[in-house]
Amino acid sequence: MSAKPSFLKRMFLLLWNTVNGIRKLIINIIFFGLLAVIAVVLLNSEDEIVIEDQTALVLNLSGSIVDQKHYVDPIEMALKQGQANDPEGEMLLADILYTINNATEDKRINSIVLDLANLQDAGISKMTAIGEALNQFKAADKSVIAMANGYDQNQYFLASFADKIYLNNQGMVSLDGLSRYRLYYKAALDKLKITTHVFRVGTFKSAVEPFIRDDMSDADKQASKVLLNDIWQSYSTIVASNRQIAPDQLVLTTDEYLAQLDKAEGDSAKMAINMKWVDELVSADAFRVAMIERVGSDKEGKNFKQISFNDYRKLTAPMPQFIEHDSVAVIVAKGTILNGKQPAGQIGGESTSALLMKARFDDKVKAVVLRVDSPGGSAFASEQIRQEVLALKAAGKPVVVSMGSLAASGGYWISASADYIVATPTTLTGSIGIFGMFATFEQALSHFGVTSDGVATSEWAGLSPVRELSPQVAAVIQRHIERGYHEFISLVATERHMTLEQVDEIAQGRVWTGKRALTLGLVDELGDMDIALAKAADLAKMDKFDVKVIEQELSAEQQIMQQFMGAVAAYVPDSVRQTSIVEKFVSQWAGAFETLSMFDDPNHAYLYCENCNY
Repeated sequence: MSAKPSFLKRMFLLLWNTVNGIRKLIINIIFFGLLAVIAVVLLNSEDEIVIEDQTALVLNLSGSIVDQKHYVDPIEMALKQGQANDPEGEMLLADILYTINNATEDKRINSIVLDLANLQDAGISKMTAIGEALNQFKAADKSVIAMANGYDQNQYFLASFADKIYLNNQGMVSLDGLSRYRLYYKAALDKLKITTHVFRVGTFKSAVEPFIRDDMSDADKQASKVLLNDIWQSYSTIVASNRQIAPDQLVLTTDEYLAQLDKAEGDSAKMAINMKWVDELVSADAFRVAMIERVGSDKEGKNFKQISFNDYRKLTAPMPQFIEHDSVAVIVAKGTILNGKQPAGQIGGESTSALLMKARFDDKVKAVVLRVDSPGGSAFASEQIRQEVLALKAAGKPVVVSMGSLAASGGYWISASADYIVATPTTLTGSIGIFGMFATFEQALSHFGVTSDGVATSEWAGLSPVRELSPQVAAVIQRHIERGYHEFISLVATERHMTLEQVDEIAQGRVWTGKRALTLGLVDELGDMDIALAKAADLAKMDKFDVKVIEQELSAEQQIMQQFMGAVAAYVPDSVRQTSIVEKFVSQWAGAFETLSMFDDPNHAYLYCENCNY
């Protein structure tokens, strides 16, 4: 009887050892193959890059411009983010500003060429900061040139800061204005017999509407229209001023557009010239010749003298900073606020608190700037982070919040207790409201003949996703949410020196631009990071200070792998990186489930602003 188990054991061990051996062989082949490729790359690397006088810096911005990059594992970085001009990648706003400012002082650089073809997402506040840096570049008697086969609305905003805008003679400028449309799931959930339980306070707290309605509520339409008009006014005012045209000449009515198109004989590029949106129509080769005339030709004589953003950034990147003086620490809180420890690009109740705690116990850190770019999330995690802000203040270290593109709901909660709040004019903030939401599946199960029954010692003990929620329990949950809303407006009233009635009037989950938030008393000043840093230093009574960025650090192994995969990324076929139309469509639906998965608050209470990024 003992022979069979022994034989089977040996067979399974042999099978396992074979599979494991093949696995190790494949891993070794991949690993040593990567090493071989890296060796070839290093051995065959190009000559050292030299910047000649009168060189043009090609500012090839791509993907999303962010305050903090998401953590990306090495393999995904190779497939998605390793290449320059990666439309799926991310670029740090700080890197872009540093590069432009450095080029402003660099006597070898006389022009910036804006290459915006792969720019996907930025936000007006971040693009305005880049535009201001470009204005400083131009003030140094240098020129900014934009060239593209076509401009979408974001790309055109940055292009408007150029001294001259070129457009391909077969291209067009697409200016559409702003909109807010969402997918609504109530009918689908009803067909699936999924019961969604929603508890909220705030007339304008619309984050949960897609799960309880099939259309946008009148309150949401009203608030969204005011918000979009404010943001568009900022956009159109800046662009019209840059191009010296009237703001109402940017987005035409359909009749006006048709008339202008007829005037241009149906030629969109010619229409762009007539509307003074662009300055000159050229082919790619004609632009090359024009730039050679402007800055001279390269060594080969085939193109104009130029250096790419990535190459220039590598040559001019600052050395690792050794903090000598007292410093202002910068901590970035970007992304959805979740519980526990989260990677870079997300805010974790524990992980972000740990960064704030690190600043608190660093003797050289005398003040903190918390850069917030978040739609909010978990109420519990938001409060964890705010408590660390209070601990910093109690330790005698002033805290200044610099709001990025958005600091709404939970993003405002973690900001409210700061000593000073700086927002950009187009920052989306407020959304002072709270909601709770979860789903039960008793009807779906019943449809398939599955029911739940039993006994419990209390109504609480019987709570389950497979059982109907009783009205009495729902009333208790709603009371908790109402209490949460009262705590939110009480917090704002206390920290912003307002009455509860004043806060309630501007709260109700409504989102405001930074410009309106200033008039309402929700923020203290309009400006960007430099204003926040100066204010933090002033509050800490520092004349000289260093800036110390406190962020999550990669392990040595992660750094090595990212360097390896970054070197190999250039050899990954473009077809591997491309996303099909079907995948993009599916990802829209997946986004709804991803949003649901982020609702991880232990008390099922959320300070979250859905669709806050315009």
